[in-house]
Order: sequence, then structure tokens, then C-alpha cells
Amino acid sequence: MSASFIVAALVLLIIVLIVLLWPLLRPRRADRTTRQAMNAAIYREQLRELETDLKEGSLAQPAFDEAQRELQRRLLVEADEGEAVPARSGTPRATRTALALAILVPLTSAALYAWLGTPDALKPGLDHKVTAGEMDKMVEALAARLEKNPDDLRGWAMLARSYKAMRRFDDAEKAFAKLGDAINEDAGLLATYADLLAVRANGNLEGKPLQLIEKALELEPDHSMALSLAGTAAYERKDFATAVKYWERLLKTLPPESDDAKGVAEAIAKLRQEHNLGQATGKGSVAEKADNDAKLTKNDKSVTPAPLKGRVELAKAAQGKVSATDVVFIFARPAEGGRMPLAAKRVTVADLPYDFVLDDSLAMMSGQKLSEARQVVVEARVSKSGDVKPAPGDWVGQIGPIKPDAIGVKLSIDKQVP
Repeated sequence: MSASFIVAALVLLIIVLIVLLWPLLRPRRADRTTRQAMNAAIYREQLRELETDLKEGSLAQPAFDEAQRELQRRLLVEADEGEAVPARSGTPRATRTALALAILVPLTSAALYAWLGTPDALKPGLDHKVTAGEMDKMVEALAARLEKNPDDLRGWAMLARSYKAMRRFDDAEKAFAKLGDAINEDAGLLATYADLLAVRANGNLEGKPLQLIEKALELEPDHSMALSLAGTAAYERKDFATAVKYWERLLKTLPPESDDAKGVAEAIAKLRQEHNLGQATGKGSVAEKADNDAKLTKNDKSVTPAPLKGRVELAKAAQGKVSATDVVFIFARPAEGGRMPLAAKRVTVADLPYDFVLDDSLAMMSGQKLSEARQVVVEARVSKSGDVKPAPGDWVGQIGPIKPDAIGVKLSIDKQVP
């Protein structure tokens, strides 16, 4: 890259010098040409006068011939003298000016580039990529500036994204927190924050990450990152029809020939085939199918049964007595019979309050489905040890019996295991 830059610069410099110096150094033949033309004109005038005198009789023929030969001789002599004089390249002053320009223009150009340009770019082997150390310095400088100017929301957004890219997740979350309610006005920030929280929760998009994703899609229904995350969340809870719906919308936002578009299309085709979701019959048909799922439920027994939905909250009695990283188990078990959970989900205290969804895809044992139970008891437990089995010091809350497709269930974790 530096070699091509040098060649281009030299070519431009040569062109500039030619344009500037040629008028000063080009051969000057105008003086000689003008003098010869003047001599020829004088010769013709004198010859006409001699011819007039000859006709009027005031000049004899021998005298006319002699005078004509003299004029011709003088004209030839002056012509030979003019040809013997080489063409001048210009005046001494012009030559000095040209020499000064030839020296000053390159020197001035080099000085200006050294001052205003990037001389280090000419060093061989320099790739111009920002190193990790330089990135750290820039991010730290931004963080220091924001400490002095905490109202710079755009700066905090940039810092949060930078920390996330550097995998400094704790710092990234603190930077996002500085945005306050302003984050709810930017779909990109909401999606990025949701992705960050999911990464910190070992890839779990349920709970707060999903809430952020839904807000992002309310602001921008075609936001590609939010659509991708929404589809992934649906896929993880085995709601494949909804996953296809979101990914079909995502596909419309991607360049048709891009690798991302091809990957999304392959994922959609695979889900359709493996889960008997049918083939698209035209543009938007998959999205239309997902939008009409509720209507089809009444007439199609193969449609996935309605899930159990609710919210888990931490009671005031438990607040301050559990850690944000403590594991929370949410499960539904039969109201009558065994205590083996029919469906279960695992989150953390940091996710609370948490909007949960329990369905047959979260079954603990094959052959035992949540949808087939008459009534269930829903329980949420904070495990200090992270073990599935209850232990003294754990906090629990439960509700039931309720139907396995109940919605709007309110569950408070308010009792401690003795």
C-alpha cells in the first residue's frame, strides 16, 4: 500500500512541476520570427519603390538590377544570422524562477505531509489495525471523559458496546445502567443489552432479555438483531413455529445473496422439515401461518397445547438474604400423585421478577406431559447451593392447584426452608 502511495505522489508531483515550469523554460522563438518577418516586409517595400522608379524612368535598368541584388544580399545575410542564433529557453530571471520552483515544490509538499499527513503509514509492514492495547487506551479515555460528563448518553452507549465487544461484561452492564430510561428509546441498545444479559446467563434469553427484545421490536419491528434473538429464544423453548415466524421476518431484512441470509434460510427449511411446519407458498407465508396459529388451534388437534404462564417475584422477606447469582428453579408438578416435576426451568435471582412459560417442551421425563395433568402445583425455589434438591436456607414459594394452561399466575418466593 505504501509503494502505490509513493508512486502516485511522484506522478502527481511531476505533473505539477511540468505545468509550472514549462511556461518558464519552453524555447522562445518569437523574437527571431518577428525580426525575420519585419526584414521581409522592408525588403518588399523597398523593392516596390525601385520598381516604381524604374517604370517612371527615374531609375535606369542597370541601376535597378544592382539595387535589387543588394537588397537580396542583405536579406539573405540577416536570415543566416538569425538561424545561427539558437532558440532561447527563457530569460535568466525565468530560469532562476523555474529552478526555485523545482526545489521548493517537492520540499514544501514533503513538509506539509509530515505535518498534516501520516508518515508512519509509509513504513513497510504497518497494517494500520488498531491493536488491543490501543483499543484499551481509547476505551479508558472515553470512560474517563464520561466520568466528568455523565450526561453524555451517546458516550455511555458507545462505552457499553465497547465493553461488551471486549468481553468486559460487568463493566458493560454498568455502562448500560448509566443510560437509564433512554435505553427504551433505542431498539439497537435494547437488543445489545438483551444479548449481554443472555451471555451472562449462559445463553438464557428468557426473562429480562426477552422483555428487552420485545421492547426493541415494538420500536422497530424489522430490527435484525432483535428478530434474530427473538427467534433464538423461541427455538430454545421449542416453540418452533414462532422461531420460524421471527426468522422469516429477519430473512426479509438481509441481502438475498449474503451468507447470513443463506444460513437463516437453511435454518428455516430445517425447522419446517423436522417439525412438519409446512413449506412456504409465497413471500410472507410463514409469518402469516404463525400469526394465524390461534385460529388453527380450534380445528387442529396437532397444534401444541397452550402453556402455563405466570410471574415469579422475590418477596420483601427474602430480599437482601439471597445473592443475585443464586439459582432459581421454577417447576410444575402434579397436584395429585408423585412429586416429580412435569416441567421445569432454571434462572437466577438477578432475573427476578421473571415471566415464566412452562410447557411440554420442558418435560423432565418422557411420557409425562404437563398438558395431560388435570391440575398442577407451581413452585419456585432459590437454591443457595445450586442443587436441585431442597436444602436448609433455601427460599421457596408455591401456588396451586391450578390448571396446566393457566395464565397470569402470580408466585411469590416468601418462605425459608428450615
